[in-house]
Amino acid sequence: MDLVSIRKSYRRYARHYDATFGRVFATGRASARETLAPVSGKRILEVGVGTGISLPDYPDDCEVVGIDVSREMLEVARGRLNGGLPAVSGLCEMDAEQLGFADNSFDAVVAMYVATVVPNPDALFAEMWRVCRPGGRLLVVNHFASQQWLLRGVERCLRPLSKAVGFRPDMEYEDFVRVTGQEPCMVAPASLFGYWKQVEFRKPV
Repeated sequence: MDLVSIRKSYRRYARHYDATFGRVFATGRASARETLAPVSGKRILEVGVGTGISLPDYPDDCEVVGIDVSREMLEVARGRLNGGLPAVSGLCEMDAEQLGFADNSFDAVVAMYVATVVPNPDALFAEMWRVCRPGGRLLVVNHFASQQWLLRGVERCLRPLSKAVGFRPDMEYEDFVRVTGQEPCMVAPASLFGYWKQVEFRKPV
């Protein structure tokens, strides 16, 4: 995976992303909304906000900033603001591995379906951790390699196509946790049969 191939893939997806993936990822977005409900009134960063399909889910009393590396996806997201989303204070084109925010800037940082898209998941998490305030929460919603032998075989076959499809289909959950260097405080299914998971971390005070 590299930024050039990622931008190219999501340039193709931008106009059709919601129709193609909106329902598929809806359960994961709903589970993230429930998990983040206690941060109502706080400042939240959504990494990889994409077309902004999750933006209407945030309470109006939050301050939400979204970033994405795809200019085309962000154009769709900005179109949603015309309908009025008072929680959203900014949408920025930005590399998730080099966030342009000061340390300890957000009460919560969420990345939905991003960990298998970025070139370096360790750098992604390190930046999320850096900009999260002490006592804050980091939430990752993502697909990890299946434990079901047939699906696992399909994922491995798709690995050579990662650059073309714009994501890494066979990243192991254990490998992701290892590169974060942190221990999750919660791991729960984010979809039917647990194909996607939500993984929550807390930053010590």
